[in-house]
Amino acid sequence: MLEKLTEKFKELYGSDGEIRTYFAPGRVNLIGEHTDYNGGHVFPCSLTLGTYAAVRDRKDRTLRFYSMNFDSFGIAETSLDDLVPGKEASWTNYPKGVMWAFEKRGLKLTHGLDIAIYGDIPNGSGLSSSAALEVLTGIILKDTFDFDHISMTDIALIGQDAENNFNGCNCGIMDQFASAMGKKDHAIFLDTNTLSYEYAPVKLPDAKIIITNSKVKHSLVDSAYNQRRQECETALKELQTAADIHSLGSLTEEEFECLKGTVKDPVRRKRAEHAVYENQRTIRAVEALKNNDIALFGKLMSQSHESLRDKYEVSCEEIDILVNLAWAVPGVIGSRITGGGFGGCTVSIVKNEAVDSFIQTVGDEYLKQIGHKAEFYVVDIGDGARKLS
Repeated sequence: MLEKLTEKFKELYGSDGEIRTYFAPGRVNLIGEHTDYNGGHVFPCSLTLGTYAAVRDRKDRTLRFYSMNFDSFGIAETSLDDLVPGKEASWTNYPKGVMWAFEKRGLKLTHGLDIAIYGDIPNGSGLSSSAALEVLTGIILKDTFDFDHISMTDIALIGQDAENNFNGCNCGIMDQFASAMGKKDHAIFLDTNTLSYEYAPVKLPDAKIIITNSKVKHSLVDSAYNQRRQECETALKELQTAADIHSLGSLTEEEFECLKGTVKDPVRRKRAEHAVYENQRTIRAVEALKNNDIALFGKLMSQSHESLRDKYEVSCEEIDILVNLAWAVPGVIGSRITGGGFGGCTVSIVKNEAVDSFIQTVGDEYLKQIGHKAEFYVVDIGDGARKLS
């Protein structure tokens, strides 16, 4: 794919000068959904799917962006002096947002760039194509402008800042962190409150991770994502009137049950309950994985889906159908919605001998019930963002 991208770059921008290439992966979160902005734990892994860039320095302050995924959009031209978000800027708002966030920190970008992008993460699928693009831009800027003191954690935080304050989606740190810090064959057990983390090996000799794309996409910025976050923040303030806590993630289930009466609105109480219970589920799931108890891990994944469907209400008909179909297939260890919700993908752990029947059965029945096909990806866990050449 890299060869194709480099060829396209030369066709668009000419072949002289040094062309550098970079990669940042998408991610799938195995468990721990909507806990990242509630000070809880998450357990994502980076994928071998991701976003590639070919880049060359310019002598002026012009920025030129092109994506093979949005070919009809053509080359978008702007300048380092015009880093403002706009609907007409489309996907280029993501790299521009990161450039804006670098400049805001006093990290001066002294010249423009020609950039060509290609991603094999399905757009809008909930596998964090936007976070991958932000992290990708971060490593391009770190390398191009010799910002050696900027760590990969810094790049994740800068990407989150760009998403929150330039693009208007009030996301947590998980997606950018997973893309920046991924490690082959490991998931990241991240405490989003402190950013302390450990790598946990994901050893599945008898099973595969399968991502199923519902082909339903709802933009998180326009969806109820920000509203869920607001509901949790209000619930936390109510709980803080009765207990000295700094986040929903700092409560055990028992503590929450004692305190939940302080959250007056039943909807807010449900949202907070999900955040607390999901966090504890994630801690138990990682423990199960360390003990090679894949069956318990799968059971916790399925409980996570039920909570996201009933308590947090971020699922939808198509996703629930995919999960219900998955649960009914012999050899499926666990299945759940993954990502922000309101469409996107499910993640399932499926025994090797059941992979083909899983794809066939779920695919046929989903097409019958919904009227369009789902897409299936049997995925590998890869390394985090990096310079390629």
